[in-house]
Amino acid sequence: MSQGRRTSIILGVCALLAILLVQLALTIRTESITWDEDDHLYAGYMSVKTGDFGLNPEHPPLVKMLAALPILNMPLRVPVLQNREFKHEAFLGGKEFLFKNDADTMLFRARMAAASLTLLLALLVFLAGQEMFGTAAGFVALFLLVFDPNQLAHGAFVTTDTGLTCFLFATVYAFYRYAKRPTIWRLLLVGLAGGLALSTKHTGILIFPILLLLAICEWRLGRKTELNSSEEKRLGLWGYVWSLAAITVISLVVLWGFYGFRYAARPAGLQLNPSSAEFIGGLSRPREVKLLTMVSRYHLLPESYIYGLADVRKMDDFYSSFLLGKTYPHGVWFYFPFAIAIKSTLAFLILLGIALWAIATQKLKRWREILFLTIPPAFYLAVAMASHMNIGVRHVLPIYAFLGVLIGGASMALVQQQRRWIYVIATLLAFQFITSARAFPTYISYVNEAWGGQKNAWWLLSDSNADWAQQLKAARQYLDARGVKDCWFVYFGEGVIDTSYYGIPCKALPTADAMWVNEKFYDTPEVVDGVVLISAGNLSGFEFGPGELNPYEQFKTIPPTAAIQHQIYVFEGHFAIPLAAAIGHRQKAADLLAQGKADEALSEAQRAVALSPNAVACNVVLGDVLAALNRKEEARAAYERALKSAQTIHPEFQVGWLATLQKKLASLKN
Repeated sequence: MSQGRRTSIILGVCALLAILLVQLALTIRTESITWDEDDHLYAGYMSVKTGDFGLNPEHPPLVKMLAALPILNMPLRVPVLQNREFKHEAFLGGKEFLFKNDADTMLFRARMAAASLTLLLALLVFLAGQEMFGTAAGFVALFLLVFDPNQLAHGAFVTTDTGLTCFLFATVYAFYRYAKRPTIWRLLLVGLAGGLALSTKHTGILIFPILLLLAICEWRLGRKTELNSSEEKRLGLWGYVWSLAAITVISLVVLWGFYGFRYAARPAGLQLNPSSAEFIGGLSRPREVKLLTMVSRYHLLPESYIYGLADVRKMDDFYSSFLLGKTYPHGVWFYFPFAIAIKSTLAFLILLGIALWAIATQKLKRWREILFLTIPPAFYLAVAMASHMNIGVRHVLPIYAFLGVLIGGASMALVQQQRRWIYVIATLLAFQFITSARAFPTYISYVNEAWGGQKNAWWLLSDSNADWAQQLKAARQYLDARGVKDCWFVYFGEGVIDTSYYGIPCKALPTADAMWVNEKFYDTPEVVDGVVLISAGNLSGFEFGPGELNPYEQFKTIPPTAAIQHQIYVFEGHFAIPLAAAIGHRQKAADLLAQGKADEALSEAQRAVALSPNAVACNVVLGDVLAALNRKEEARAAYERALKSAQTIHPEFQVGWLATLQKKLASLKN
């Protein structure tokens, strides 16, 4: 390759990386904090400063620590630890950590640090495409990533999805290079990348079965083909066995390194709340309890990492799903295929179809490259489809990097055979650019044209597919432009994000997540007048449940006055919200009862039931109050009403109440 061509390639790559960085920087400037970022940044800061890995054990520490590095030299007020349940400690402590300091500056610095992993991913995608199929293929793959709305949506958040995508891809690419020419240095690089994947997100553990599958394919199919160059070598069966063993050991050493080679999750004097034994023992699957207990007993992995694995399994048990306007009480296997079809650009989907056709017709014949680019995303997608955690296409973000390189290879194979393919590929890449530009800067709610675009995001999908609570700056601009000072807000990030920091004047209405962190809504009125803002995540109703379980169900059928970034919907008028008001009375009744004020609690509980006669929680609180007043027959009647509702009103969403109510009814017999 001539020096001039090499320089042109470097300049082209740098230009695309610069465009990617500018897009990320401009986007995060317009966005307020998302649901998880204060939790992650606080945990990362405490991990670096104090070695405390117990604040956010649900994720390994790499990305959190990386994001915290640029804020270490800032004069920050750090909240006092209160020994709350670990998630409450992290989320509420993170809220105080961000919003008692200069949240905007802290967040921008942290996000730009996280964005470095997106730039690294983009560079690796180009290098892989270039090595596997040639420079032009590398540029196609890089272009697809630079203008991918999903990658742009998550590429600079202080979260783990892009980091995992980067290091999962890096590990497979490093193993590809090792399989072609096994050397000790290439083996060490695979282990290092694997360790970084493990240290980023718990699903990084999937790298081991992926490498095993690739090794089997290399061994079985590699014996039937000739070497492509004199530099290539081929490992035998035992060579791959020992290589995988070495990669596993190196990866685990890297993982332990990020935890300071210390088993205990927290520094001396601090304990996990709840304890590891208690938390692991609460898993619903006895085999997993036994396995994680053994791993914990022998300190085979850091305590925080084990705790996080248990948390992943617990979360998998109770997450509801929302797809195409319907709420499911659990995950559904077809969620991710639909999410990919809805959230991927049409250009990407068409190019992927062309690539698969090129493979099927043997126009692309590079078996090793095809396997390395199809087995990892296929396996990863299969595991995601088998899980019950259906909250975002971000959970399958790694598949896009692999498929992008595959598309690049197939595209260039077709162009080499028939030059007219260059017009098809160029047109689709232009379409990719236009689609991405039109979505700026609201990439989170991106929906492709076949599904009606972003305006349909709220009823097609929910959570981080449509609304991750990051639109407070846009909401403030909307309210200021119209002089709105009195309003109501059903906000997806209520409870973990301080809306007052962004100048939002609205009064909060109850949400499931805000109640989870014990925010009180005592003064929620039965009727609201004027401007009501509802986040897309709450409008879907996926957290409360369908129909009469959702206090805001009526708003689904009311045309909004406006849509702020396709993620906050504005309604104006006179609205009765009795179910939301009942939540406030129920909360107050429960708190008064806890204070020993059963007489005062009774009127609140009765009001809650009057407003929401069929609500299980309201009837349970009333039963608790009556039982405390020794009015057992009335308490029994309240519990029985609650049990009937749990068994007849969307019972699949209320199964958790059954055992509780049966115990309460049994206790009245004593």
